[in-house]
Amino acid sequence: MTQDTSLRFREFKMPDVGEGLTEAEILKWYVQPGDTVTDGQVVCEVETAKAAVELPIPYDGVVHELRFEEGTTVDVGTSIITIDVAPGSGDAAPAAAAPVVETPAETPAEEAEPKGRTPVLVGYGVAETSTKRRARKGTSAVPEQAAAATAIQAEMNGHGLVTGPARPLAKPPVRKLAKDLGIDLATVTPTGPDGVITREDVHAAATPAPAPAPVRAEPALAAQPAPEPVVAGARETRIPIKGVRKATAAAMVGSAFTAPHVTEFITLDVTRTMKLVDELKADKDMAGLRVNPLLLIAKALLVAIKRNPAVNAAWDEAAQEIVQKHYVNLGIAAATPRGLIVPNIKDAHDKTLPELAQALGELVSTAREGKTTPAAMQGGTVTITNVGVFGVDTGTPILNPGESAILAVGAIKLQPWVHKGKVKPRQVTTLALSFDHRLVDGELGSKVLADVAAILEQPKRLITWA
Repeated sequence: MTQDTSLRFREFKMPDVGEGLTEAEILKWYVQPGDTVTDGQVVCEVETAKAAVELPIPYDGVVHELRFEEGTTVDVGTSIITIDVAPGSGDAAPAAAAPVVETPAETPAEEAEPKGRTPVLVGYGVAETSTKRRARKGTSAVPEQAAAATAIQAEMNGHGLVTGPARPLAKPPVRKLAKDLGIDLATVTPTGPDGVITREDVHAAATPAPAPAPVRAEPALAAQPAPEPVVAGARETRIPIKGVRKATAAAMVGSAFTAPHVTEFITLDVTRTMKLVDELKADKDMAGLRVNPLLLIAKALLVAIKRNPAVNAAWDEAAQEIVQKHYVNLGIAAATPRGLIVPNIKDAHDKTLPELAQALGELVSTAREGKTTPAAMQGGTVTITNVGVFGVDTGTPILNPGESAILAVGAIKLQPWVHKGKVKPRQVTTLALSFDHRLVDGELGSKVLADVAAILEQPKRLITWA
């Protein structure tokens, strides 16, 4: 008796690994056709607009097909890998579903599961709508389409419908690149499938000496795509906007032009705070924990919010309400190879100093490793950005969407300062607090900033005010 192939071959679809994300880029496959996989095994790593995430497969079986190559951006709900859950049964394999490129009509995603059952991971929402694959930089058109275009061109030439040489096959971005570099596509030797001219072909034509064929590098963990190699004589280099950079740009533009920003500054003496940092490093209760000025600044901000709770709020434009938060999810801006991300410490207001130190250490380590999850970057209420690590005195930070305040910490430097009536060298820094002026007025914003400064100048206030 022949087994139903719809039950034998399971299609694993690109899940929504965040909240409301519509697409993800496949960074790396960890399996190949013919490999045996087990339920829960990680088969690939994908990058969304928020984070790099590893995807486990929910089946036992043998990999039959990888639907997309590394570097391809795939819509949520699209099948990305086929698993044979009953290998050796002798049934014919399902026909491979050709990816769809940009066309006027969309092709419904292949439904490989029986009705009522969708192979997704617990907690992953999968769109049930039709999907399509967009052509991305570095990918070539479907071979059948390119071949068809070539055949049509040849037939038109044969019937005298087209005069002169056939138009070289190339994508619009490649044509623009050739135009920018002054390269005639008719003189370029194509190396792409079915005679399609690639970006590398144009670069090779623009380089005086022949260059070796480019080697495709493995996607680095949570790294930004490498920029295009600079061609001799080129005046510009174009880098695709995607991933974290694209999401950050959209969020910052939306925030800057939605929330009326006000920024206030204060310069203060943090010598006592720096001494306390040294003492805490030697404290046995803090052994093995990350202790630095940022830890005490974070604690000072939490105390200031406790004293001025109205600053911890959000503006709900649709409902025309101010949403007062009775918890603090403290965001920490982190510069990573993928760009700026802002994971947050959940319920930071309830944490002791050692617990806060541990959470900060885990947050930083995870961000550097590129393992920050989308959930870790959602639900923030206020943020700290430490520009001082770059030697910058201060800045005017832009609010994260949905938050009411963000504190920028400048570099801590030894400077002349009037201390007890005399000019002495002291550790000095500048803080900048940006806030949403729709719900935080100048008085409230000033009180919060003044409280943070007072604690850092006299850290003993952490005990009396906390």
